[in-house]
This record gives sequence, structure tokens and C-alpha cells, in this order.
Amino acid sequence: MLKFRSVAMLAGVSLMLGACGGPESAQESEAKPTWEEFKAQAYREPWEGGKIIVNGDEALDSEEELAAYFRNVVEAQLGKSQDGLAVYYIGGDIKWSSTQKTNLTYCISNNFGTNKTKVVNAMASATAAWQATASVKFVYLSQYDSACTASQTGVLFDIRPVSGQSYVARAFFPNSSRSGRNVLIDSSAFGNLSPWTLTGILRHELGHTLGFRHEHTRSTSSGCYEDSQWRALTTTYDRASVMHYPQCNGTQTGDLVLTTLDKQGARALYP
Repeated sequence: MLKFRSVAMLAGVSLMLGACGGPESAQESEAKPTWEEFKAQAYREPWEGGKIIVNGDEALDSEEELAAYFRNVVEAQLGKSQDGLAVYYIGGDIKWSSTQKTNLTYCISNNFGTNKTKVVNAMASATAAWQATASVKFVYLSQYDSACTASQTGVLFDIRPVSGQSYVARAFFPNSSRSGRNVLIDSSAFGNLSPWTLTGILRHELGHTLGFRHEHTRSTSSGCYEDSQWRALTTTYDRASVMHYPQCNGTQTGDLVLTTLDKQGARALYP
């Protein structure tokens, strides 16, 4: 287990789903980078409190966590190939409690401007997809939109715009502190992402907020192995999963949608 990850890791969709970066590539290569090379390759969000991005779209809180990631994942090459949709796992499933899972409140920043209605509608559709299959409920509290920041305690998480980032969007896992519980949507998400849609991207992001890992980390043959901190929820590896990157030997060619196996896994975690 990678103990440093008890300080929650964030996750999201990398920009145009470009080539997997950081430790994913290192897992598939015989020549592993040095610590200095790995540190230099990691992308840093350019604002105060910004995260360090690895694996193309997953974020760590500090350079100490990055160093621990390098030691425990890149150097040690932990984990093994295994089938199944998976939940983030650190000595136990990282998920919402039985009471919190039906009150996942959020706000949407007014700073989206003319794009705000698109985000509101996309979130409504994306949340509906997960709510239709698992015992969870997302609740939009628009009264907090004018002060929708990482310090807004009236909601469980905030949704805010960013620009010029290496990802289309990123989210968080259930063990994040309030300051880290945000879904950030880059301005690139409002361009042409065909065959994806903003709704599809948010379906993927909400999977992370519920505790689901990238499906492609289940298989070293995907070319995008990440680490071993997951537990299988189904017996079948799903290359078409909403949580699987298409460029990581995936089979999904359309929008990011929940598959039958995604739904089985979601119901297993949130019955």
C-alpha cells in the first residue's frame, strides 16, 4: 500500500486524453526515470494551492507525496494485473458513508459566465446516470454559486472553471479534505471534443468523486498502469468502461457512458 495516499489524491480527464504520462509510462518501460527527471516532468497547477499532476490527470498535494509516489510506484513497480471495475482502496474501500452518499451537495461557480448553463445541464445529466444505477444522490445547491470556492462549507464540493491546464477536467476522491473537494473544468471542455461531450466528461469525473479508479490501471497491458491501490468490484475487466481511457488499449469509441459492468460495480459499492 502507498501510505502517503491517505492524504487524498485527485483525478480527472487529461487534455484530449493525450498519452499517459509520468509513472504509467515508467511501468511499461525498462528504463525508469531518475527522481529529478520524474519531478521535472510532473505538471504543477499555476495558482496558489495548485496540485502536482501525475499520470496525465491525477493530482498530489505536495512534493513530499510526489517523492513517495516515485519511490513506491515508479521504482518499486507495485501492483499486478487483475480484472474488474475497481474502487480506490487503502486498507479499506474509499467511499462515502451510508448517510453522506445520498447528500452529495455541490455548487457551480458563477465564474463560468456564458458557459454556466452548459455546466448546470451537463451535471444534471451526469449525476442522473450514476443515481439511476447506484444508491447515491447528488444535490445542486445554487444558492452558493456566487461564492462557490474551495472554502465554501455550505456544500460538499465545488465546481469551478480554470484555463490552460493539462487536463479537460479533474475531480477528487471521497477521502479528500474540503479544500481538495473540487471539480475543475478547463476552458478546453467547451470546444470541440467529439465524440465526447461535457456530460460524458463529467460522468467520468463523478465516478472519481464516488471512489472509482481508472479502469485501465487494472491491466499492465493497457500501457497506462498506475498503481495497486484498488479493489475489484466485478469479475470482468471492462475496456469500454466510463472510467477507461480509450488510448489506453480501450474499446470505447463514442461518448463516455456507463456500461453494464460499470453499473454492476457501482451497485456493488453503493447497494
